[in-house]
Amino acid sequence: MHAAGTATQADRWIGRGEALARLGVKAQTLYAYVSRGRIAARPDPLDPRRSLYAVADIVRLSGDEPQADIGLWLPPPEESDGPEIEVRSSVSASDGRRLFYRGMDAVQLSATATLEEAARLMWDARSVNPFAQVRPRVGAIPGPSARGRLFAALARRAEEDAELKPRPAEALRVECARVLDEAVDAVTGPGPRLFLHQRLARTWKVREPDAHLIRRALVLAADGGLDAPALACRAAAAGGAAPAGAALAGLSTLAGGAAIVDLARASNWVVAVRRQAFDAARRAHEAGALAGFGDPAWPGGDPRAAALLAVADLPQDLARALREGRETTGRPPAFGLALIAVARRLELPRDAAADLLLIGRLAGMLAHALDQVTNGSPIRARLRYVGPEPGAN
Repeated sequence: MHAAGTATQADRWIGRGEALARLGVKAQTLYAYVSRGRIAARPDPLDPRRSLYAVADIVRLSGDEPQADIGLWLPPPEESDGPEIEVRSSVSASDGRRLFYRGMDAVQLSATATLEEAARLMWDARSVNPFAQVRPRVGAIPGPSARGRLFAALARRAEEDAELKPRPAEALRVECARVLDEAVDAVTGPGPRLFLHQRLARTWKVREPDAHLIRRALVLAADGGLDAPALACRAAAAGGAAPAGAALAGLSTLAGGAAIVDLARASNWVVAVRRQAFDAARRAHEAGALAGFGDPAWPGGDPRAAALLAVADLPQDLARALREGRETTGRPPAFGLALIAVARRLELPRDAAADLLLIGRLAGMLAHALDQVTNGSPIRARLRYVGPEPGAN
């Protein structure tokens, strides 16, 4: 009877609510089943933002008696030679000209918001403040570099927060607030319980009137859309990692990718231009060493860079470096170069532009982890083996 029933269910699919009810589990467990290949999932043809789940797999796991009329009949999905990955996110979006955090213009938000306020928006925690429950943690993270301490703090939390049992969204948001707070403390060291940007400004000895540049930079850096770091973060969350572990996966991808390399190249170029003659930008461009101008993701220019530079009040030599670079390349400064300009303007440590990017993105990575666990679609990818035949060597 089971075999016959399953055969009739082979192409039947049900929504998330019914799947959760039949299995008697939380959404996180359902997503874990999907990511491990125990339950097949596919987009709902009537609403691609939602997923449908295979009735046959639900019946097999729940132990229910099969019923031929359960679910919606759909034709089998078409075969593909390559993996098809679709990730649905409610964290951020871009229309090619502006970046939006949950529907709010990121540039407009950065005019007044702190990183905590931007995080609450991205974490969908506007009604309850998860940072209100955060308390300072005793015990500093050792290490010579801010980046090393940041990653060490995330690794510690990833180990501490690793649990198999699901946690409600409210508890996860508080967990994320604690992770972000401890990460900034790892960078700055202990001190007064100020806003996150104020702690950084205090550590870097930035004058209070200039601290708003750090605040704006952090908010504008919080997310850049579904890039490789965000995908790595969401894949880790879909696989069962705690928010800290998922964020660590995302930031590791960011730190090892082209963005940080380009930051270093652009920083070296800015330093060189400030020390050399007026034609330094042209010579650097001809040598292929001029970095930080133009971004394929923003054909008309990154609005975050424009917004940050508009309020930076750069000294003459730094403004000249950006102007010459733009005239030479015909492209506007990218966001990374804007971070470098602000870091040089404030006389921050050498790697501070990268630190600003990583700390800001941490808030966004935690948003992606939360979104994946609570509302995200399963991430299904196929690994296709193309190596030697088994036993060939």
